[in-house]
Amino acid sequence: MALNHINDGEVARSETARDINRSIILNLIRRRQPISRADLARASGLQRSTVSLITDQLIHEQWVVSGCTGRLPRGRHPTFLQLNDRRAIIAVDLRPTQSSVAISDVNGRFLAQQTVPTPSNPEAASKEFSEQIRQMIDNHPDLIIEGIGVSVPGRFDESRSRVIFAPNLKWPEFDLKEPLERTTGLQVDLENAANACVLAEVWFGPVETPRNLVVVTVSEGLGVGIFVDGRLLRGANGMAGEFGHIVLDTNGPTCGCGSKGCWEAYASNWAALRYYQPSDKGNGPSFLDLLSLAKVGDLQAGKALHQMARQIGRGMRTIIAALSPEEIVLIGEFTRLWSQLGPVIESEVAQSVLIGKPPRIRPAGAEPSVARLRGTVALVLQKHFGERGSRFSRPRIAATVQ
Repeated sequence: MALNHINDGEVARSETARDINRSIILNLIRRRQPISRADLARASGLQRSTVSLITDQLIHEQWVVSGCTGRLPRGRHPTFLQLNDRRAIIAVDLRPTQSSVAISDVNGRFLAQQTVPTPSNPEAASKEFSEQIRQMIDNHPDLIIEGIGVSVPGRFDESRSRVIFAPNLKWPEFDLKEPLERTTGLQVDLENAANACVLAEVWFGPVETPRNLVVVTVSEGLGVGIFVDGRLLRGANGMAGEFGHIVLDTNGPTCGCGSKGCWEAYASNWAALRYYQPSDKGNGPSFLDLLSLAKVGDLQAGKALHQMARQIGRGMRTIIAALSPEEIVLIGEFTRLWSQLGPVIESEVAQSVLIGKPPRIRPAGAEPSVARLRGTVALVLQKHFGERGSRFSRPRIAATVQ
């Protein structure tokens, strides 16, 4: 038996080799579907017999299905393989005011989506989400539900299975995983909203995603997800990336976390509303209203959004100095006015680079709610496809068993 080595010098067992090869084949099918077994063998470097064994197993497990038959000038007609779109994932996006529950196939296509007012506490949220999930499952009896992914506006400590920091929700530390698993019978995975958006970019974004990427989500709060050398950075207690709570001015406005002058207090949707109407007592326009006002030429709305964009760029200087990413992706409703606000952010960022070119700054291709929901889909799928997702699972054989 000949063995190669995998990451960190660990010697691969035969079971490890099979798991890695299975992940490679799954990722190749996902990226290139429909694809024949012969093309899978050429792309992976695996023997055709190995590819046939793996694909037969994936078909038996209902991850892969046979599609159309190819036409060649001579020889056997190849059967093309693709992911089974009857495999589905429940996606939940928990936000401070409005939350979403959706069902998606394995390719990130949403089959149904429901928006509900966010309940006032974790117990009510668990009950509401469970009811929505059961209804969606009942409405799609033909689907194979793989699990539930949940995006939260805070930090999830995987070691304790609890959300430990969610200042904009105004909830204490809470457990959403166990109650949802108990009531639905499905495995539940939770992730910070910004990290979920990183996964959405890596799995469903542009083909050429850089290996060093930062995603900044701007909504009621401000989150940062970090992708370093092809891996999502979570840090101790899942707290990596809390740039939104770096204090820019100790005399600044009070942030949702209780501190004064955090970046989030200057650059979030709520900050833009404060710039527009400082004396607002809760009866002013919503952020979407503010965008609409700016589109029709309201000067005060335009100034408020311009100030928000300037503060977004100002805070990103810290990210660039600390991480030097190749690309920064911005996700938020404000990107609907990117032609006006993008240059403001890029101008601030350009001033922060000491050497070389500034990182590429761009808005995400999908709407914010779609990005977060797709990220939770990737969160569930990565258990089968590998943590790095299809974009960074290299087509190589980790171990050969003879």
